[in-house]
Amino acid sequence: MIITRDDLLAARDRIAGRVRRTPLLAPSDRDRVWLKCEHLQHCGVFKTRGAFNRQLAARERGELGAAGIVVASGGNAGLAQAFVARELGVRATVFVPETAPAVKVERIRRYGAEVRRVGAEFAEAQEAAVAFAHERGAAFAHAYDQPEVAAGAGTLAEELLDDEPRIDTVVVSVGGGGLYAGVAAAARGRARVVAVEPELIPTLHRAMAAGRPVDVDVSGVAADSLGARRLGDLAHAAVLAEPPVTVLVGDDDIVAAREHLWAEHRIASEHGAATAMAALLSGAYVPAEGERVAVVVCGANTDPSTLA
Repeated sequence: MIITRDDLLAARDRIAGRVRRTPLLAPSDRDRVWLKCEHLQHCGVFKTRGAFNRQLAARERGELGAAGIVVASGGNAGLAQAFVARELGVRATVFVPETAPAVKVERIRRYGAEVRRVGAEFAEAQEAAVAFAHERGAAFAHAYDQPEVAAGAGTLAEELLDDEPRIDTVVVSVGGGGLYAGVAAAARGRARVVAVEPELIPTLHRAMAAGRPVDVDVSGVAADSLGARRLGDLAHAAVLAEPPVTVLVGDDDIVAAREHLWAEHRIASEHGAATAMAALLSGAYVPAEGERVAVVVCGANTDPSTLA
């Protein structure tokens, strides 16, 4: 299945009035790129869009019973689903790996969700969440590879291209690929997409080389938010429909980009969100003369004490 622009427009209408239309900052003299400030979204992350779309659609179909919603997450998807569940009066259970950052786990609990720690990686938490859904009858929300989740995420690119139709290129971080799948649907026929991954978690690169999603090892500074073991099927379908420009960046470049966003823009981004910016600052992606580029700063759930 491929996410279409019609899916995004349906998601936009469903979540209207429940999510923030985040600002698009005009280029600075130094960076010369637009910044889509999705770190200012509810919960500090783009995933709130997909969480609202998933839960509202499930409620429309009568799928939200007493067991509510269940999700597996490295942190951000759990935050978003827990926040939306609180807003809609729904029970939420969030499975997280043992490595999930404490700052994210504590916020999930503050939103009223039950947190269960399982395994060392997202994939293990995912298996436990799927089993819980079957056993308890909870509605399952995938962290990234679910049509309503990806379509909700893609609404940020609809906003971006509505606010500045002259944009040629949208640069986005990729983990499991839900955001990429949504952005690709919005950009198709309107702008190119540059998909940026950490060198240590190359899910998209490996999928393109193999012709299908395959497992990769997960490590590095961005693993808490981009730590999916494999690219999702929705993202792979988007790749087949229109291959993106693909870029890999190292951990040092990601750290430098995060520090740059703070020093130059006072944006406290998490490493996963800074991964997109790292492609430009490191020279891994060099825009053509006159190319109009927007970078999605997709999350801010980080420990601010680590920023100087």
